[in-house]
Amino acid sequence: MRPLRYSINVTLDGCCDHQGIEADEALHRHHAENLAQADALLFGRVTYEMMESAFRPPQRTQAALDSMDSFARTIDAAKKYVVSTTLQKVDWNAELLRGDLKQAVQRLKQEPGKGIFVGGVKLPMALAELGLIDEYEFVVHPRLAGRGPTLFSGMSKHVDLKLVGREEFGVGVVALRYAPK
Repeated sequence: MRPLRYSINVTLDGCCDHQGIEADEALHRHHAENLAQADALLFGRVTYEMMESAFRPPQRTQAALDSMDSFARTIDAAKKYVVSTTLQKVDWNAELLRGDLKQAVQRLKQEPGKGIFVGGVKLPMALAELGLIDEYEFVVHPRLAGRGPTLFSGMSKHVDLKLVGREEFGVGVVALRYAPK
């Protein structure tokens, strides 16, 4: 069974707005290594559209692909599944997931492969509520944003976690990995 892993950049006050967080080359490399542990990405509509606008090359020429960093190349090439009730179609190596979320994600997890990686805010909360996330990674930045979206706001139940890994970066950023107890 493929594990479902979640990773998000977050400030000390729980903000996960990408405009409030600066990523350097080491963090992009870390996230690219994380993505390499999966053979599929799972996004909600908002995250899919944000990633597509940031990382899809305007033209699929070799020069465009060569100019992208490893994180962008990994995202561009990855198989993507998009959970959305409003999108009618997707491309960029993507497929819409329709119907019951729990059943659809369980089917994906049962397929052979290395794993599935999920990002964003709303979709991961729904997946956490359903008990489908196998590993959480919070990349904590030493900043107080004071505004922006926060993680798991409004969740209906607790999810107890145990620390399974930790990595520190020279700029005061700490990546903490947890598994459900």
